[in-house]
Amino acid sequence: MNIKRAKEEIMNTVKAYLSKDENGNYKIAEIRQRPIFLMGPPGIGKTQIMEQVAAECGIALVSYTITHHTRQSAVGLPFIEKKTYGKKEYSVTDYSMSEIIASVYDKQERTGLTQGILFIDEINCVSETLAPTMLQFLQYKTFGNQKVPEGWIIIAAGNPPEYNKSVREFDTVTLDRVRKIEIEPDFQVFKEYAYKQEIHPCILHYLDIRRENFYRFETTPDGIFFATARGWEDLSEMLLVCEELHMPIDAEFVYEYIQHDHIAKDFSNYYELYNKYKKDYKIEEIVHGSYSTKLIEELKVAPFDERLNLTSLLLGRLSRSFSETQTLEKYTEVLYSFLKEFLSQVTLIETRPDILLKEMIEKNEKELEALKQEGLITRKEAAIKLKSLSSFKNYQEVLRTNKENSIDARDIVKELFAVEKETLASKIQTTSAELENAFGFMEKAFGEGQEMVIFVTELSVNYYSAAFIAANGSAKFYEYNKNLLFGERREEIIRNIEK
Repeated sequence: MNIKRAKEEIMNTVKAYLSKDENGNYKIAEIRQRPIFLMGPPGIGKTQIMEQVAAECGIALVSYTITHHTRQSAVGLPFIEKKTYGKKEYSVTDYSMSEIIASVYDKQERTGLTQGILFIDEINCVSETLAPTMLQFLQYKTFGNQKVPEGWIIIAAGNPPEYNKSVREFDTVTLDRVRKIEIEPDFQVFKEYAYKQEIHPCILHYLDIRRENFYRFETTPDGIFFATARGWEDLSEMLLVCEELHMPIDAEFVYEYIQHDHIAKDFSNYYELYNKYKKDYKIEEIVHGSYSTKLIEELKVAPFDERLNLTSLLLGRLSRSFSETQTLEKYTEVLYSFLKEFLSQVTLIETRPDILLKEMIEKNEKELEALKQEGLITRKEAAIKLKSLSSFKNYQEVLRTNKENSIDARDIVKELFAVEKETLASKIQTTSAELENAFGFMEKAFGEGQEMVIFVTELSVNYYSAAFIAANGSAKFYEYNKNLLFGERREEIIRNIEK
């Protein structure tokens, strides 16, 4: 199955395993709560879906790559303890608590979450001395003499033998005690995720027409060559920063992430062409509706790949606006929630309005720091929180300077928030105009041709554009979405591109 379906399976398992009856007992007995064993190639996203599941289910996550541990750290250190049997004292070997089990208890203490996922990666690649401990762990949910706490679900992951020489096959007894899920690479699923993560548009468009290069693993006499989902995502992060800093990008640079000669060179060439079209076709002019008639005429006789690249560039530019709009919407929602709480308290508490606001800011800062430390908040969510806290501090300074009473403070805060709402409304209006201008350009340049099919399809697939259109509408999008036969036509276009 693909990684998306695997995530759904894990989500459902978490809900089922943590479900309790009217007496507070787990509906599925702990002994019947089989650990999940994910088997899939490296760099496919196994660890990332653990973070997503934990965050979405509101439970804790403790993650370990077990190949980094020795038997002592997993089981615990031995020590001699005195015990009495039949009135006679004996020296008995006992063990300290496993570092891994201790981490679970530490997580519970820090977060207050008593339920969670204990994720053990590369479990089938452990050393010979640690292998029996891992089998015991999967079969009995213990490390040494320490049991995994109640309410914690065990999920393990491993690589197939063709990807790792250290792989040890599990015996039938162990496999009969786990739920084995085999994961295969799936570009379409990655594409959904990539849009949401704002992967560099050039990478997305390249992989859309070179799908066979999304995930490759080849063993040759010259060595192992590969391209993985993780490699493309990491390359995207670096590309975006390098572009900001005006650093050069070539095939050797790409190979540092995509360790496959042919793919690295091919993408490097595509990236160079992508940037050439980016310079030749002034995308900003198109989204602002100020393109020339000459450009339209040139495109009508341009090669298909050039027209397709322009469509991709236009989609990438619009995607940025859609993402910025959603970020502004989330920021405004955080502001509203915070200020609603402030307004409900300001007339009930004798504390000065600016001091009350200061106390609320400090409380939110501590909560944000705790979420960041425990990995329970994404970078984007954290950035929105930080921006909102900065605005709160500005509000607090206005109240402090004016030394307003609680009644006047309410009015001032409402006025300040009204400005934020106007900013959001203006951004939505601008983004809607850019989308309509883009549709106008596509109509003049390509009509209802293949480029328009690609354009409208990608607007449907992109997380940010789909959310924006659902919330704010687009007459042109609905018109073309209804009239064009996307499924068959798009597959035909992809086949033509591949040829």
